[in-house]
Amino acid sequence: MKKHIPNFITLLNLFCGCIAVVFAVMNRLELAAIFVFLGILFDFFDGLAARLLKVQSEMGVQLDSLADMVTSGVVPGIVMFQLLNMAQKGGWNLDFFGMHTEVTLLPLFGFLITLASAYRLANFNVDENQVSSFVGLPTPANTLMILSLPLILMYQNNETLNDLILNQWFLLGLTVLSAYLLNAPIALFALKFKSWGFKENGFKYLFLIGSLVLLVTLKFLAIPIIILLYVITSMVKERMAY
Repeated sequence: MKKHIPNFITLLNLFCGCIAVVFAVMNRLELAAIFVFLGILFDFFDGLAARLLKVQSEMGVQLDSLADMVTSGVVPGIVMFQLLNMAQKGGWNLDFFGMHTEVTLLPLFGFLITLASAYRLANFNVDENQVSSFVGLPTPANTLMILSLPLILMYQNNETLNDLILNQWFLLGLTVLSAYLLNAPIALFALKFKSWGFKENGFKYLFLIGSLVLLVTLKFLAIPIIILLYVITSMVKERMAY
């Protein structure tokens, strides 16, 4: 019975992802973000449960990636689509089966994140080197970065940030950067704890404490900063290891 517990938690991640897709399509991005955060939380605990119960399995690995593809692949692509749609003014007026709609090509570039996420997840499943560390930005971290944008727009109340986020060139650049980081040959440390001692996990604890301080002081703006610091500190840590 216990072998099914991690898979059930993974399915909760997928369920949250499905709900997030619905809200993202409806352009209720703050509600989509809530369910994505819940899904990522379940994604963390399914692996933890599998390790604690000693029931890791190949099926669990595949199921985890399928769930992540929705929560951390499809959803951020739709969110970027919506943001690009807000940033882009004007388009082609077309009629489909009697329904009038305005179509632009620019927002479709947002789905580059979805395509890059799919490639990253498939590569992760066949790469035997990504056990104690990651190669490329994990899809949940990338998703948090993308989902933070509408939250900054809604709750930071900063006109400069709003103008930046709703700049189509900024969004296109971030989309390309996101797709690159997902599959970049950069070793990033994994926040997985085999033990709880500070000696073995001091670097991870310091990163988590620093992230908490940033979240308290900068709120949603802290999220993309934390992701950037995650990449930079991983690269520094990798260099120090040599």
